[in-house]
Amino acid sequence: MTTDASFQMIAKEKIKFLHFPKQDVLSEKNDQVNRFLNLKRALSLGNLEREKVKILFADDSGIKKVETTIWGVTDKAVILKQSTIIPLERIISVA
Repeated sequence: MTTDASFQMIAKEKIKFLHFPKQDVLSEKNDQVNRFLNLKRALSLGNLEREKVKILFADDSGIKKVETTIWGVTDKAVILKQSTIIPLERIISVA
């Protein structure tokens, strides 16, 4: 896993300009299931309580972090405001 010092903060408006490789950043099936469950919880927080979450994810140039509200979660992607999408397999963690 990564340390907090090894990521770059990014504005959600800039995510649409990033390039995402296809491989999953999490190799363990259990970690992938937990990621999905945590994203579903974060979606509920955003919809019910207007809470922002921190998403740690990786593009082709490194690890990024964004603080935002999750608007939707599918089996392939996380949807943010303004139809901004982060592929599910590129998300490292959500808090």
